[in-house]
Amino acid sequence: MHVTYLPMSWKSGDNYCYLLTDEESSQSWLIDPAYPSDIMDYLTKKNKTEVASIVNTHHHYDHAGGNGQLLSSLYKSVPVIAGKDSPYVSYTPSDEEVIQLGKNIEITALHTPCHTQDSICYYAKDKLTDEKCVFTGDTLFTCGCGRFFEGTAEQMNTSLTKLMSLPDETVTYPGHEYTASNAKFAKTVFGNNNKALNELEKFAKTHEFTTGSFTIKDEKAFNPFVRLTDPYVVRATGKNDPIEALAELRTMKDIF
Repeated sequence: MHVTYLPMSWKSGDNYCYLLTDEESSQSWLIDPAYPSDIMDYLTKKNKTEVASIVNTHHHYDHAGGNGQLLSSLYKSVPVIAGKDSPYVSYTPSDEEVIQLGKNIEITALHTPCHTQDSICYYAKDKLTDEKCVFTGDTLFTCGCGRFFEGTAEQMNTSLTKLMSLPDETVTYPGHEYTASNAKFAKTVFGNNNKALNELEKFAKTHEFTTGSFTIKDEKAFNPFVRLTDPYVVRATGKNDPIEALAELRTMKDIF
């Protein structure tokens, strides 16, 4: 299993597109290719794999907006795997449905409604090497979570809990590069009292691209949005109830 990250709309939206590849068969998923002009050179000149599917984590333009152009130019017969609201979607997997990519990769679709109601995260496991990763769109960011555009704090908590139940060694690939700003916000909650967060802050200052550098285990250590009963989160939000704490955290982050 190999993951290639392709930055798009950099310094305005800091988006990531991904190629998830089964190396034995050279088949790939092209995930969230929102801005084709930013990745076309790579896709036409450097990519040596067969794109088996275009995949969206949710329907927002900065994730699914490139579907039409790519279907009309490079991938005319390729299916679009996504939630029901994505443009040109041809197949919407059910929650926890397993899809095969190439010979060795099994991908589980995880419905994670809140940021949008059609949000889907994709958990991939290489049967040969036991490598694991998850593409989280705008549900889970490194040290953060997405805005509650179409859902509630209760929904986001359920979605994040689902992701936190994945194996600790699962590598995370979020939809945007927000790590530095997320770490800065988390410091207002934890101060200097979270060693993992302090290390994350240092890492973000020296790395422009942080995607694929952290795991579910790391998120459990430094992400305030999944540490809702932590005394520092309770104190910062003034909320003992985890759902109320999550809602307050998101409000705090929205105006940060």
